[in-house]
Amino acid sequence: MSEPDFKYFSRFRNQLFHIVFGTDTRSGKLFDIVLLWAIVLSVISVMLESVSSIREAYDDVFFVTEWLFTVLFTVEYLLRLFITAKPKKYAFSFFGIIDLLATLPTYITLFVAGGSYLVVIRSIRLLRIFRILKLGRYLREASVLSDALAASRYKIFVFLGAVFTLAMIMGTLMYMIEGGESGFTSIPRSIYWAIVTITTVGYGDIAPQTVLGQAFASMLMLMGYAIIAVPTGIVTSEIASAEKNKRKEESAGRVCAACGIKGHDKDAIFCKNCSAKL
Repeated sequence: MSEPDFKYFSRFRNQLFHIVFGTDTRSGKLFDIVLLWAIVLSVISVMLESVSSIREAYDDVFFVTEWLFTVLFTVEYLLRLFITAKPKKYAFSFFGIIDLLATLPTYITLFVAGGSYLVVIRSIRLLRIFRILKLGRYLREASVLSDALAASRYKIFVFLGAVFTLAMIMGTLMYMIEGGESGFTSIPRSIYWAIVTITTVGYGDIAPQTVLGQAFASMLMLMGYAIIAVPTGIVTSEIASAEKNKRKEESAGRVCAACGIKGHDKDAIFCKNCSAKL
């Protein structure tokens, strides 16, 4: 490939990168909108196909539609591998795996034949529902929420550990107080009751019968309402912080085609990470 051809190829690849991975251009937004509709319609098609009366009436339509969606998502996946600077990194990333799973089920059914394998084929085709996970890339709010959950994961883990410890203590106490006569036949079963009570679900399959047991249950129910508010406050605080960071990122959201780093100034010419031309 001559130098002019290489420069043209590099420029063309860079333009495709900004369309597929970026959202700061009109063509990039159009690309995302088309894929959003394709994903939603594909998932709706899978759900409708599970209704026997609809499937029998429109079996040919579902067959053609599924192959159209499969070809579209296959082209998208190969395009992302082609334009990214590190194809292997993308292929093994979360969204890379999801993109691959969005295309595989229909192709797998071509190699699984025979009446005895019909159940397997149906199960494989149900994996198409995971295409809904592809929506995460195109929803700004999903990005904010994932950042908030990632930032608050340690606080949430500590909180869940404290709640589980409380459930073990209360469950053991209820096992000692009530015993098998009231349905608390073991400590694990009593812990199950404590978890159901703390979360205010209250199935009612186990209930304390003694006055002391009912007093402990009442206290645990009231604690449950207070406990539920804790993770809500943690995540809400992190969402506000993630939203602020996302706005800063979007205000300078140019993407480098070479390394994929975001956050460049709008008037920047070279990447601040790898020095490649933007």
